[in-house]
Amino acid sequence: MPSRLRLLLVDENAAGTFVAREAFEGMGEAVGLNTCRSGRDALQALRDSQGTPPDVVVLDINSPGQDGFGVLTAIKADPRLVHLPVVMLSDSELPADVQRAYSLRASAYVVKSREFPIFLQQIDALVGFWKLCRVMGKPIRAVAG
Repeated sequence: MPSRLRLLLVDENAAGTFVAREAFEGMGEAVGLNTCRSGRDALQALRDSQGTPPDVVVLDINSPGQDGFGVLTAIKADPRLVHLPVVMLSDSELPADVQRAYSLRASAYVVKSREFPIFLQQIDALVGFWKLCRVMGKPIRAVAG
């Protein structure tokens, strides 16, 4: 049986983090969740990690100090982190934000539903997809390019 999907959630908003944590933890043993309150903290945690890196980084666009786009850019510019899938999880539906995320090599862009039952479905789909992208519990490493 594959191991848990390890996620790093980066969201500066305490209420947003709470709601997302509830949704991800509702997945039970399928998900191991760590959180960071800022992009700077996330990058430090990813770079300083002595353990296993997350399978997927989930970023909010609005992070203090360095927004989600800046964090995404830093991840994709770091040879040690470039392989990590990054999912943008945002309230923004602006086409410019979606286009920018993909141009910076985001793996996916999810607009958070304001309706909690639909948000739970989004999280279920996100977790299900990334679990299927792993082979024998190991993440598939993307080729930088």
